[in-house]
Amino acid sequence: MTSTTEPKKQEGGLGETVKVILQAFLIAIIIRTFLFQPFNIPSGSMKETLLVGDYLFVSKFSYGYSRFSFPFSPPLFSGRLLGSTPNRGDVVVFKLPRDESTDYIKRVIGLPGDEIQMIDGVLHINGQPVKREDAGYWMDDEGGGRVQRVKRWTETLPNGVSYYTLDLVENGFYDNTPVYKVPPDHYFMMGDNRDNSTDSRVLSQVGYVPYDNLIGRAQVIFFSVKEGDAAWQFWKWPWTVRWDRLFSFVR
Repeated sequence: MTSTTEPKKQEGGLGETVKVILQAFLIAIIIRTFLFQPFNIPSGSMKETLLVGDYLFVSKFSYGYSRFSFPFSPPLFSGRLLGSTPNRGDVVVFKLPRDESTDYIKRVIGLPGDEIQMIDGVLHINGQPVKREDAGYWMDDEGGGRVQRVKRWTETLPNGVSYYTLDLVENGFYDNTPVYKVPPDHYFMMGDNRDNSTDSRVLSQVGYVPYDNLIGRAQVIFFSVKEGDAAWQFWKWPWTVRWDRLFSFVR
């Protein structure tokens, strides 16, 4: 009896393991596609809101679903399903219009029909300067013992959303721009680190972002390591993890 039932038990155990793995994989795909997708921050264009080494969850349901909501962006349909529009000031992950394999993260500044312009470093929306208040300086820890003192401002959009912006260079290249007229069903995106952000001000690189290219809204930072350190080096976590940023909301 033992010699005949033991292989069956082993076979059943293997089958159950495969079944559990497949179920877990399916659940992960559903969560990633319809609920939350993890992203990490590779550049400093959104400092100090988001830092290099931040890992965050993006809510896929915030603006509905387009083909870019699915892995590999299959052309299953056009437009958005269950769509809702972003608010001015949302921090959004989107597919780069000129290279749809690349994800960018920026802040929504201009809505369809808006006129956007930078004049002497001050953001103007529809001909009106956006409120900007002196917020002192921010110490930018670039890793490796390099710390830079950066001018900081509090910017408040017309809908009341406030956040910090950084001014690395006085009279920077994009501190004075032409007027940008946002087309229908497009959005104007900008990084909070104004002198170190390739965003919608650079029409040849980013430009206006189509509504369909939006992936989701940045919601919460679930992990963060210092710039220049690797997240997988767990033995360094007591010194490299930014503990104060864990489970903080993105605003």
